[in-house]
Amino acid sequence: MTKPAAPKRHLPTSPFKAPVTPAPKHFALGDQVTHDVYGLGRVVGIEDGIATLVDFGSEQMRILSPYAKMTKL
Repeated sequence: MTKPAAPKRHLPTSPFKAPVTPAPKHFALGDQVTHDVYGLGRVVGIEDGIATLVDFGSEQMRILSPYAKMTKL
């Protein structure tokens, strides 16, 4: 099954609650993070709202926003 191209609109007259959009994650230089694929790392660079550069020890990766697989420790 494929994902729809555009998100569904919430009508103001709907009896159901509007879906909650999660707040964007913000990282600072030096933050320790964990990534589902790459493991533990430290933020070494930030491009506001676009990406973060994370040093995972063996390699540095540029992780794009919205950072679905990365969490701050």
